[in-house]
Amino acid sequence: MRVGLLAVAVLLFAGCGSDSTSLPKGDEPANLESGDFVERIDNPYWPMAPGSKWMYREDGQRVEVTVTNQTKEILGIAATVVHDVVTEDGEVVEDTYDWYAQDKDGNIWYLGEDTKEYENGKVKSTEGSWEAGVDGAEAGILLPAEAEVGMRYRQEYYKGEAEDVGEILSLDEKAEVPFGSFDAVLMTKDTTPLEPDVLEHKFYAKGVGPVLVVAISGGSGREELLRFRQRPTARR
Repeated sequence: MRVGLLAVAVLLFAGCGSDSTSLPKGDEPANLESGDFVERIDNPYWPMAPGSKWMYREDGQRVEVTVTNQTKEILGIAATVVHDVVTEDGEVVEDTYDWYAQDKDGNIWYLGEDTKEYENGKVKSTEGSWEAGVDGAEAGILLPAEAEVGMRYRQEYYKGEAEDVGEILSLDEKAEVPFGSFDAVLMTKDTTPLEPDVLEHKFYAKGVGPVLVVAISGGSGREELLRFRQRPTARR
């Protein structure tokens, strides 16, 4: 997911804005350069100020997403660490640390995740964990800088483990969730070749971030934003 003179390959993926031909796809190398990245993630469709927190509900579960004050160095890039905790009946069922960074054009890059699924208080699985640059894993785009309908891009790539793909379907959707009603919402179609029957639509509101996720096929879940708090704090 977050400039000196670069090689042509780098320009194709990190330094030429967000037209559909420059966004990474499949297992293409991203060739990221640390000098192309900025400290803050302020893409309007998901600004990640440290201290910001989102609370969602989905089918009896609660999902709490918090932008920490921590960073993790990945490929020389100081990635923002975002903590994602899923609970059910007060028990943790999934605990994930995601790593994001924004380049100078405003693209949010997804650089990996450390995820654990729990059962009866014990780690059941770490499937889906990956880190860009490790074991062939490649960074992907979480959200493009200048979103346009029809853009299609890799969100993550770790062969056989994490191969999500995003496509922008609309920039003028409406979304109503417990936290509020939103216009001019960006809607994506999220798929993965690892589960070809699964299709989700995700909705991003400017100044807030993800407000709604709807399972279109391969499930029936609806994840809605309950609360949002933006609290900028000093980065450690």
